[in-house]
Amino acid sequence: MLVLLAGIFVVHIATVIMLFVCTISNVWMVGTSYLGTASSGLWLLCNKTCEQLQVSSDNEPSLRAVQAFMILSIIFSVIALVMFIVQLFTLEKGKRFYITGGIMLVCWVCILIGVSIYTARFTGRMSGFTNSHHGYCFILAWICFCFSFITGILYLVLRKK
Repeated sequence: MLVLLAGIFVVHIATVIMLFVCTISNVWMVGTSYLGTASSGLWLLCNKTCEQLQVSSDNEPSLRAVQAFMILSIIFSVIALVMFIVQLFTLEKGKRFYITGGIMLVCWVCILIGVSIYTARFTGRMSGFTNSHHGYCFILAWICFCFSFITGILYLVLRKK
């Protein structure tokens, strides 16, 4: 049981770190132009230097929603981690980690909404760039989506013995 708790804890910490990385880094889309390779993220467009990401007025609310949901997913993931540690030391034997699992599933929904909006609105749309494809941050976000769902379900099922 201790090994299972430790494993879930490690996966949860890995999820939090990957959420930070994929939200902060600017490699959601990568493309090439006459100036070289460029990448865009949620915040900046980087070629040789980074500048503010310019989006059309139609896509600006979508970008703000993706930014907000990714930040909310980080917040809920950290809150779930803190709640897991608190419940680990205060929960009676035989009880389940319902609060931690619920918060982690809210994190999962935030990641789902954020990455889905990004997929629908911004995939392959780097204007002026050819051969655009997804970067590692986009892939990390989907990995975090899977990990948060798995840990959320495991927290709901897991009993403290």
